[in-house]
Amino acid sequence: MSEQSWLTSATTHCGAVRNMNEDSLMTRTEDSFWAVADGMGGHDAGEVASEMITTALGKMDATLDLPEFVDSIEDTLLEVHHEIRVYSRTHCDGRTMGSTVVAMFARGNLGVCLWAGDSRLYRYRGGMLELVSEDHSQVNEMLSRGLITAEEAVNHPSSNVITRAVGATDTLYIDVTVFEMKPKDIYVLCSDGLYGALSHDEMLSRLRLSSVENYADDFIADSLKNEARDNVTVVAVQAL
Repeated sequence: MSEQSWLTSATTHCGAVRNMNEDSLMTRTEDSFWAVADGMGGHDAGEVASEMITTALGKMDATLDLPEFVDSIEDTLLEVHHEIRVYSRTHCDGRTMGSTVVAMFARGNLGVCLWAGDSRLYRYRGGMLELVSEDHSQVNEMLSRGLITAEEAVNHPSSNVITRAVGATDTLYIDVTVFEMKPKDIYVLCSDGLYGALSHDEMLSRLRLSSVENYADDFIADSLKNEARDNVTVVAVQAL
């Protein structure tokens, strides 16, 4: 159990266009542990996949030390990966279903991010907004190989094609990064619906204007004003 105190806000919304929400979130603020999952596969598939992830993470033993907890999260996600694939065969006629995931936990001044897909973890520090995670997406791979420019990536026709997701492919690989946390850091976990509706500058403006306790609701409101075409989920945290 972490003794760290946090300011937090978290919410999810189906967006301005869709009538079903396939996103899910998990907040265990008392354990310094949060996650966002973005399901795919449609009714009885996407929302089931994302909920399976957040439910499993919500039951984990958070008293483990940092290395053991990382291993435990990875093992849990691999178990859910298998469960989703079984569910797809038995309930969805084998059609593709799955979910992205981004999770963050803290131990002292160290933060850990684990993710698969294009749900993101951002850090807001010193008035600057930067990505901690790196999208597992076709566009990001093209960008890293120099096949397209950053400007071409913004509205690329393959922008919604992800290359990793829990349950969606035969094998699952989870990325992990460890980072130093500093006083006043703010961390934002989100599904792609948020940064799909808001530009980097719009997100930065909101972070500068609002307080942590209001970030989630305000981000959702901003996304809806921009007619968010996807589900939007936001978890914002700041250590006290």
